[in-house]
Amino acid sequence: MSFAPLRELQTRFSSISPNLQGMFWIALSGLVFSCFMAIVRYVGATLDPVQTGFLRYAFALVFMAPFFLKLRPSDIRNAKLPLHALRGFLHGTGVLLWFYAMSRMPLAEVTAMGFTAPVYTTLLAALFLGEAIRFRRIMAIIIGLMGALIIIRPGFAVVDPGAIAMLVAAPIFACADIVAKKLTLTETGPAVVAYLSVFVTLFTFIPALYVWRTPTIEELLLVLITAGLATLGHLLMTQGFKVAEMSAIQPIKFVQLVWSALIGFAIFGEVPEIFTWIGAAIIVGSITYIAHREAVARRRRRALAET
Repeated sequence: MSFAPLRELQTRFSSISPNLQGMFWIALSGLVFSCFMAIVRYVGATLDPVQTGFLRYAFALVFMAPFFLKLRPSDIRNAKLPLHALRGFLHGTGVLLWFYAMSRMPLAEVTAMGFTAPVYTTLLAALFLGEAIRFRRIMAIIIGLMGALIIIRPGFAVVDPGAIAMLVAAPIFACADIVAKKLTLTETGPAVVAYLSVFVTLFTFIPALYVWRTPTIEELLLVLITAGLATLGHLLMTQGFKVAEMSAIQPIKFVQLVWSALIGFAIFGEVPEIFTWIGAAIIVGSITYIAHREAVARRRRRALAET
């Protein structure tokens, strides 16, 4: 069997700009995450979201094996376990809220509201990591949060408990990201990824016991697939972040909303409201602007360092 066409395709892909490559990886990760969310939504109709969340991370430990194998003795000796545990608790809490939201809300709405997490991350980075945040970024944060309010329209529509869960989950995920950023200053990437899987599994185990019922073979297989899809999605997204500028790839995240809308319509007959699209566009626009300002500031600091 000849691999020449595959090698030629790889060569052509390598010849395009890094930003376009990053956009491709982010768009592909959006499709994978949308498929993951659809399966969680389907399983959530019969299996409690808390149990689903636990099983997803328990199965993910299998897919995390390569990360565990990359751990060095120093990763174990120097691990800041309290910070890893804090991140696992925060991320696990966010996951349970997210899974609950997916069991109640259209996929497109969950996706759109999930876009607010980077907005919260920018704000928290200024508060806890001492990163500079000026007026224009503050306005971008406010506008991004307004986009979330447009989606749920409190006072104009009945706010679903799932929407409230997502409103709480987004800043919790942002807090977990801030802890992860502090950990990456002293620990390797594989260690940060591996410990997250372990601690999320541990923290979701006890809540899962309270709602536990023996899952069917079909449910176990579907949750196993979600674990694989989530791992693949994170790897694709990481590759996009690695090769492209953050400001360039932020707008392409909007494609995930398109994937979620198409899958939600095809499987569940969900039709997103116009407010979902408007709110998501505002949120992604604010994220893109924040990323652009960060890129400008980074280039300015680099230029000053070289002079």
